[in-house]
Amino acid sequence: MASLRVKKPTTRKGKKALEEREPKTIENLKKTLIMEGRKCSNEIRQALKDLNLFKKPNSRMMRRNNDVTPFEDASPLEHLAKTNDCHLFLFGSTSKKRPNNLIMGRIYDEQVLDMIEFGIDQYTALEKFKTEKISQFTKPVIVFNGFKWKLTEELRRIKNLLLDMFRVDQIDTIRLQGIEHVLSFTLTDDLTILVRSYRILLKKSGQRTPRIELVEMGPSLDLSIRRTKIASDNLYKTAMKQPAILKVAKRKNVTRDELGNVHGRVHVGKQDINVLQTRKMKGLRKTAEEKRKEKADKNNRNMSSADASMDEGMDGDYDGGDNENMDADSGEE
Repeated sequence: MASLRVKKPTTRKGKKALEEREPKTIENLKKTLIMEGRKCSNEIRQALKDLNLFKKPNSRMMRRNNDVTPFEDASPLEHLAKTNDCHLFLFGSTSKKRPNNLIMGRIYDEQVLDMIEFGIDQYTALEKFKTEKISQFTKPVIVFNGFKWKLTEELRRIKNLLLDMFRVDQIDTIRLQGIEHVLSFTLTDDLTILVRSYRILLKKSGQRTPRIELVEMGPSLDLSIRRTKIASDNLYKTAMKQPAILKVAKRKNVTRDELGNVHGRVHVGKQDINVLQTRKMKGLRKTAEEKRKEKADKNNRNMSSADASMDEGMDGDYDGGDNENMDADSGEE
């Protein structure tokens, strides 16, 4: 049996591409694979193009139709995602049974993790909104409206998938003038997801904080949930697991109150206040006369203690000799 040969890259570009795909403590931004099915309507094509504008430059759009059915056989999709180094995918198709079909999913360990099939009930393209658009590569503010997002595990996974799909990057600080785009996902009572895109306008309010106005700029989609394929709880926890380096160590004896103030508790062992070093003040220093008096008292105490010890020694010798004489006398008799 012939051994499997591993072909190493010979060019700088090839080495860099392999280094980008290596496991990292902090992962790269997830790329999205956008592709059309064997049959595709104009609405689906336009919707995929509009979503691709939001995902740029972290997207790869396929230019030809692909005979892929993700829910029946996802292996071709997984192969294309691996080839293009993509961990998210958008797949559009149209059939008599499922018109205007949009499949959204993500991949973990080169296999499909979650996959949701939506039906586009209503769609308005980006070009039909005659309003000013945002600048390219702008990070959006993602808003989820509705109380039903947390009712079932399936809806929670859909919310997490939408957040993973349209989140651009994790940031620590933000500039108010840099907030230009809002993506809104509203879950109605009949479980229809309303996708709306707004441009933020900062108006003068007469105060330090400006007044905010939202202008819809498109695209607009009404999505109904059709089929779902979500990962098991164990696989989902494995995919969400973070390295120990990134985990924030819990600080002991530190709490926060309702106003956000930090309160810490310090535990100190038993201390002898007689040996503590305190601040030396001139007013508390002893004078030369006090020092001489203290030294004389110390010498007197030492002399008195020495005399007392000598007296005790002499008394013991005398008593011992007396007893010896008494014993000798008793022997002679």
